[in-house]
Amino acid sequence: MAHGYRELAGILREGIQRGDYPPGSTLPKQADLARDYAVNIKTVRNAVALLESEGLVTPVRRRGTVVRSRPPMRRLGVERYAKSNWKFGDRVAFIADRDANGQTWDRNDQTQTVERIAAPAHVAEALQLDPGSDVYARARVVRHEGHPTHTLTSYYRAEDVEGTPLVDPAPGPAGRGGGFAVLTLQGLEPDQITETLTARMPTPDESAQLKLPVGEPVMVLHRTTRSKEGRVVEYAEGVHAASRFAWTYTFTMPD
Repeated sequence: MAHGYRELAGILREGIQRGDYPPGSTLPKQADLARDYAVNIKTVRNAVALLESEGLVTPVRRRGTVVRSRPPMRRLGVERYAKSNWKFGDRVAFIADRDANGQTWDRNDQTQTVERIAAPAHVAEALQLDPGSDVYARARVVRHEGHPTHTLTSYYRAEDVEGTPLVDPAPGPAGRGGGFAVLTLQGLEPDQITETLTARMPTPDESAQLKLPVGEPVMVLHRTTRSKEGRVVEYAEGVHAASRFAWTYTFTMPD
């Protein structure tokens, strides 16, 4: 019985979800799918393209259509920023997430570039600065087992971090305890974080940097960190491959 490409994609999607095609395996050859489901090769290609756009499969040269591994990492909510992690230990946020998921990590899984720039308008507003004020932009790329999972760019008032490990572009966190520990030593201990998450399609540069399959969206994190006195000490933007993360928040309900 002939199927349209959406119907065929639905059959293959169900097979992937059932485990008929486990992660790392390949779907049957397109010619075989066309024969088995009595459709033309164009229908098969369109069905596979739809699954690719959903992040379920990836075409791999000389192998075929490979089913993607989709074990989203549970990204901690407030717990990932616990002061005990960085104030009295050396577990920065990305390491806390990996530990909670039983995943391996290396401090050099995080690389960065650091620049002193004139603050873009939205960064100046977030840091409560005049437009064009000097800020440091610390742009990180985080990898897991060699594959990029997300980027995070933190912006700081220049006078807050000048001469500290936060302006050092060496791979890994900014010394023991990372950036929050550095801010604490500067008398700017982080105390409150506001996070906003949005979803969108990636820019071409983001797709290339994160090696995203066609059609995979990104989750964008906007983070504002304040001291106890209410001073904004960091504004950060993170871009995450959507299929690699699940956000989990546990909190006490306010009165």
